[in-house]
Amino acid sequence: MTFDRYVELAAAILAIVTAIGGVLLYVRRQSKQRERQLRLERHLREEKEWGIDQGQRTVPHLMAELGMTEKDVLDAAFRSKVVRRRTRQDDQGFARILLFEFDGDDEVSGGRPGRARL
Repeated sequence: MTFDRYVELAAAILAIVTAIGGVLLYVRRQSKQRERQLRLERHLREEKEWGIDQGQRTVPHLMAELGMTEKDVLDAAFRSKVVRRRTRQDDQGFARILLFEFDGDDEVSGGRPGRARL
């Protein structure tokens, strides 16, 4: 084999490895996004089930409770089909605060006995 053939072979192998690596990274990223979305949905469902209020939570609250960045919270909320966005308005009718709330098909009870609230 000549040097040119080795270079061609190495280039072909690297192209395959790059493609496989790209697919694996894409799958990992999608998996992490789905995991964050499920965590957000579960948290909002539990907050609503607790029954103290309507279960609406702000982005800073969700960031603190879930340990996610603002970008992660917003991305998960806007991807979800069961998380609804609500706004509170100021005197002029402009959105003052953005709230997220669970609005899925799961039956929401009036709270679960025995759940400790921290």
